[in-house]
Amino acid sequence: MALKRFEKGFMIFLLVAGGLLMMIPFIWMLGSSFKPENEFTIVPPTIIPNHPTFKNYVDLFAKMDFMVYLKNTLIIVLCSFVGLFLNALAGYAFAKFEFPGKNKFFYLILATMMIPGQVTMIPTYLIINKLGLVNTMAGIVLPGLVGAFGIFLFRQFMSTIPTDLMEAARLDGAGELRIFFQLIMPIVKPVFAVQGILTFIGAWNSFLWPLIIANDESLYTLSVGLSLLKGQYASKFGLQMAGAAFMVVPIIIVFSFFQKHIIEGYTISGMK
Repeated sequence: MALKRFEKGFMIFLLVAGGLLMMIPFIWMLGSSFKPENEFTIVPPTIIPNHPTFKNYVDLFAKMDFMVYLKNTLIIVLCSFVGLFLNALAGYAFAKFEFPGKNKFFYLILATMMIPGQVTMIPTYLIINKLGLVNTMAGIVLPGLVGAFGIFLFRQFMSTIPTDLMEAARLDGAGELRIFFQLIMPIVKPVFAVQGILTFIGAWNSFLWPLIIANDESLYTLSVGLSLLKGQYASKFGLQMAGAAFMVVPIIIVFSFFQKHIIEGYTISGMK
């Protein structure tokens, strides 16, 4: 028993030590975002600032257009949430309706998950250019509204819903849209929670596609703005740390509160 308690205590110690070690870069970034510039040259360096200040965060919005970048990022996030319903509708169709080529079409959608996004960017850009949507918010948002993983996740979960439940609703005179919104959606709330979290994280971190499509700085996202910050203010370490913290902290907060749902989502995706 004593040996087992020692092994358990030693494992806990290793996990805590490893966790603290992994947190050092984040703590350094967060602490440095409150440092005045002259404190970055102190030897030995400090993790917690001696004279904390909010000047870096004030300059982030005063000297850079981070409020514009934040607005654009929030627009992308909200539009991505609209895409959740499109994914859910597609998953519902694949789960509960029969139509020619259903399985082949579904497998084709799944096959797109194996194609790197960088491969499809050029043809997607050409299509967006033909539609005249280059350098517009619509051109940034539209390609990411529907995703293969979202359709797969909804389809797998909706396949477990008894068809008799839907047939009973049809016998009561309910239409397909009413069945979906009043019957199916409440049942698949866990999947909506998971997809909402993953959608938020993906939209918040959107970088490459907005950088390609947008020529106007007024359409840049926070990630693109952070990369500009590194170029224009390379010597302003406090400003860079403030920008990085502003990007990372919301993701960590969301993940900390909803990590259970994220793990459950990947478990649900394996259900049949």
